[in-house]
Amino acid sequence: MDWGTDLWDQHDVIDKHTQAGLDLVERYVKFVKERSEVEQGYAKQLRSLTKKYSKRGSKEEQDCRFSNHGAFQEVLNELNDYAGQRELIAENMMTSICVELTKYLQDLKQERKAHLADAKKAQQNLESSFKHLESAKKRFAKEWAEAEKAAQQAEKIEQDLNVTRMDVDKAKQHSSARTHAAEECKSDYAAQLQKYNKEQRFFYYTEIPQIFNKLQDMDERRSRRLAEGYCQFSDVERAVLPIISKCLEGVSAAGRGVDEKQDSVLLIEQHKSGFERPADVEFEDYMQGIKPATSDSSLHPPKVRAKLWPFTKRHKPPPAEDFSHLPPEQRKKKLQAKIEDISRDLLKAQEESEALEKMKGVYEQNTQLGNPNSLEPQISETAQNIGRLRGELAKYETWLSEAVGSEDSSNLINNKRRGEDSAGPPHIYTEFDDEFDDVDAPIGQCTALYTFEGNSEGTISITDGEQLSIMEEDKGDGWMRVLRANGEEGYIPSSYVKVGP
Repeated sequence: MDWGTDLWDQHDVIDKHTQAGLDLVERYVKFVKERSEVEQGYAKQLRSLTKKYSKRGSKEEQDCRFSNHGAFQEVLNELNDYAGQRELIAENMMTSICVELTKYLQDLKQERKAHLADAKKAQQNLESSFKHLESAKKRFAKEWAEAEKAAQQAEKIEQDLNVTRMDVDKAKQHSSARTHAAEECKSDYAAQLQKYNKEQRFFYYTEIPQIFNKLQDMDERRSRRLAEGYCQFSDVERAVLPIISKCLEGVSAAGRGVDEKQDSVLLIEQHKSGFERPADVEFEDYMQGIKPATSDSSLHPPKVRAKLWPFTKRHKPPPAEDFSHLPPEQRKKKLQAKIEDISRDLLKAQEESEALEKMKGVYEQNTQLGNPNSLEPQISETAQNIGRLRGELAKYETWLSEAVGSEDSSNLINNKRRGEDSAGPPHIYTEFDDEFDDVDAPIGQCTALYTFEGNSEGTISITDGEQLSIMEEDKGDGWMRVLRANGEEGYIPSSYVKVGP
């Protein structure tokens, strides 16, 4: 079935139907455009939201060391990536649907206009031919009426006895002329009628069906292209679903990565003061008589007990260079961190000094490469820097020795310097027995984060990624006792492992 055969007489219906199809395409383009604007606005709001709740400042960066704070930051990062995918959806909808369909719509409008113009032209040609037919028909009718009238007049004159022979011949000639003219008009009318019928058959059986079939083909192509646009509407979003799924999976992973126990341990390590709990308040008996002035109480008046309330704000003393304003545990951590920083700077300065000495030697062997004396200022400055760093290192090591309260604190310091190959393992536990006669049950599991060489008495060596059993927890001195899979037991630095399965 086709429009040219079954809808040959429904020109207005086809006109309205094809126009409605083009209007639908235009409406769909506007719909997709507004959907893209919605996506753009949604993505913009998501980015503003993540920016609003993102961490800023040193205090918040410190909070991110806790897994629940860091997980929330990961959630915000994934949400920001998710917003980027919404922007990509909006952009792809505009380029692959709106732009392409708008261009296609313009082409369809031009094609439809051309087909309707051809139909109008064919209709005008047929109407013009029909006018010629009507004109020929009227002339034939008029001429035939005149011929009949002339014939009747000639017959009447012929029967009149008073009319001369000449008048009779003249009337017959006039009748014959009018009859001949009527015959010519008849022939012209017949020819015009045959021509019109031929043009009419061509119009209704060939020309109009062809035009309507072209309009049908155009409308079907429009419907198919619009259907593809509907599919693209979902394909654009489906194309980014894998990345969106990864973003959502990242959010879930951030939630699963929260370790509340480790956060509690981290809080303890950061803020453990090392102070002993306050002792009981002693009873002061005022019923006893006033003792002699030479008594111990007069020489040594009662000490005022310092109040240590755990839930009240205390005035923070001004920071000191040796961190003596901090609690013992925090002071040791700060001193150890400072020593690590100075050790790294010292190692870097020593490497720089060695490089300058080598360069100087090369210049002395080949003066064309450079003047050895030009390096003297840099060598001198580096040597002064090394001396200053060594002095600071010795100063902080002395303070750390005071804070630890042990002669072996220098060995603990050396173990903290990972950059120096000559630094040996700690010798704090020199009284440990490698055999560990008392066999205890493990109290937990941990995983080694770094490789540690246990060269001193009481320590053991571990490798990165090794699973260990915890036999004794860290008591605040930075060491813990573990058991290896091969049965070897000893002490390792607590910072070298991650507690957990």
